[in-house]
Amino acid sequence: MTTPRLRLGFSLSSEEHPAPALVEQAVRAEQAGFQFALISDHFHPWIDAQGESPFVWTVLGAIAARTERLEVGTAVTCPRRLHPALVAQAAATTATLMPGRFLLGLGTGENLNEHILGERWPTIGERREMLDEAVGVIRDLWKGGRVNHRGRWVTVEDARVYSLPQTPPPIALAAAGRRSAELAGHLGDALIAVKPDASVVEAFEEHGGTGKPRYGQIHVCWAASDAAARRTAYEWWPNAAIGSLGSEMRLPRDFEEVALMLSEDDVAAGVLCGPDPERFVERINDYVAAGFDHVYLHQVGPEQDGFVDFARRELIPRLEGLMTPAA
Repeated sequence: MTTPRLRLGFSLSSEEHPAPALVEQAVRAEQAGFQFALISDHFHPWIDAQGESPFVWTVLGAIAARTERLEVGTAVTCPRRLHPALVAQAAATTATLMPGRFLLGLGTGENLNEHILGERWPTIGERREMLDEAVGVIRDLWKGGRVNHRGRWVTVEDARVYSLPQTPPPIALAAAGRRSAELAGHLGDALIAVKPDASVVEAFEEHGGTGKPRYGQIHVCWAASDAAARRTAYEWWPNAAIGSLGSEMRLPRDFEEVALMLSEDDVAAGVLCGPDPERFVERINDYVAAGFDHVYLHQVGPEQDGFVDFARRELIPRLEGLMTPAA
């Protein structure tokens, strides 16, 4: 590879940490040399042991006030639990607080979070239609005029977002398979995925995503030993081994019941565990080889400071030849 092409990011896990801790993590990530951070937007954690789920838009305001260079985005917001008009307003306000460094990540949601409004949980095809319509409404509202919309899924009546950034933030769409990747390429400004799947990137590019950023998340658990990391991953993030079934499950206790059937080995297959920086580099390179140019790391469990120090001392220096220089 002759030119640097990777941007390295940090994952802010709202399911595991209270709002003040997430803000401090963003500050430390910026100081350590991470170039961006994506924050999860949940109403519930996956399991009760994770124990948190602060309101993401409040946290983003605090992060904006405490950081200067770090690019920040949601990964991801479902514009159904919060009406697309309110998502448009919240994202626009956040973009005014961090000009040029906010990304709105959107997705089709999970039953875990979206059932709380008491509405029927739609099929994946219906959820894609909802997302398509929601993106159109959000972009219309960001133009600054009065919007009226009566679609199949979304109604907006005489709405106008007055507080707008000079430039609307980019919209990234989450995708786990080809159909969602095609939608992301057509509608979005970027792609978010959680596996180094070249076919997803391919579908994204074939449907309008060529030249657009591609974000890939890696679940990791750094610790002093492989054994300690595996124990932590099993305790804090068993949902890593549940797969696509997770989007259909309704309550944290449902995930806990499934987790009883999992082993440490099952969870470790979905979480990179241990202290070896070369294994981290190897996994990041898997994403680069699959076509991702933004990779962000989710450190599972409470040991966030140790992981950030590890990244600053041992990981980021090993990636300097691959990373895009900071602006």
